Amino acid sequence: MKKAFAVGLKEFRQIRRDRRTLMILLFIPVFFLLLYGYALNFDIKHVRLAVEDRDYTPESRRLISAFVNSTYFDQVASVTTDREVSDLMDRDQIRAALVIPHGFGRNLQSGRPTSVEVVINGDNSSTAATVMAYAQSIIASESATYELKARMRMPGGGVVVLLEPRVWYNPELKSTLFLVPGLLAYIAMITAVVSTALSVVREKERGTIEQVRMAPIGTLPFIVGKSLPYFVISYIAALGVVLASMVLFGLPIRGSVHLLLLSLGLFLAGALGMGLFISAISDSQQVAFQIAMLSSFLPTIMLSGFIYPISSMPIALQLVTTIVPARYFLVALRGVLLKGSGIEIIYPQLIALAVFAVLVMTMAARRLRKDWA
Repeated sequence: MKKAFAVGLKEFRQIRRDRRTLMILLFIPVFFLLLYGYALNFDIKHVRLAVEDRDYTPESRRLISAFVNSTYFDQVASVTTDREVSDLMDRDQIRAALVIPHGFGRNLQSGRPTSVEVVINGDNSSTAATVMAYAQSIIASESATYELKARMRMPGGGVVVLLEPRVWYNPELKSTLFLVPGLLAYIAMITAVVSTALSVVREKERGTIEQVRMAPIGTLPFIVGKSLPYFVISYIAALGVVLASMVLFGLPIRGSVHLLLLSLGLFLAGALGMGLFISAISDSQQVAFQIAMLSSFLPTIMLSGFIYPISSMPIALQLVTTIVPARYFLVALRGVLLKGSGIEIIYPQLIALAVFAVLVMTMAARRLRKDWA
């Protein structure tokens, strides 16, 4: 028992001296609690809604108010044509559109059945199914009010307001079409970041970094040379995932293949740059691996919109997601694969990925230049 206590005391002293490990042990549980507590939110609210009101009657305005007052929907646009709905949905500015037909109010007043259409963006099958359920609940609630009046005038009357849902981009709500792009981003990020995060620090542990310092080579050529092999390997691996998804899961490519390759290249460049920066600030492969997993695994899963919608997160956490490259890559990837979006639609995401790649590469070069000075 005394020997066990002595070993435990010795280990405690080592942990106390290793402040970095101690901080990780103390900080990570609290960090996980905050992250999972706020990001894991299955209640989908503030769904961005466009309204195409072709009737302009008190009844149509009441139905719109029912959607907005439910707190599940936020009206962000009023449109007059289906083309506007398509454009807004392609740009991911709305998740659903409510289309109220001509004669809606007149039919309700006379007790005749009438239908309204809800167009739903199906690139996220989980969110689309929930939005459809919300819409059905609201329509049923509003219909009950008019059904009572209709029965008073005409006993035996049925449902007055009918819902006609239309799901775009993923009509069958296949979960694979939603999950596969996210898995591609996750696999590519993990592979690229971890592989490069261990590259420079491996040179430090072996002592060969001193030879590189003495060689007539600048930090930028050194970074490019370090990144190139991992970029090629990661690119091939990502393309393999895409091809396998097409064969095994029927993943479509409705947009430009060249745009897909460009998006993938920019995303991998940023991931490699982040891995090199982590490697530059780490003293051991163990530390580099831990930082790489924390900075790539959790943000890609939790804060990119891969599984949990960003709009349902607190505002503070939504701001944090703006520095997560996987967020922009997923929008571009789903746009190209599922929607057939062109560069005029996804160029903001491409710019964000390019800025991130340049930023992390610059940070890595400066850190290495500082170490070599």
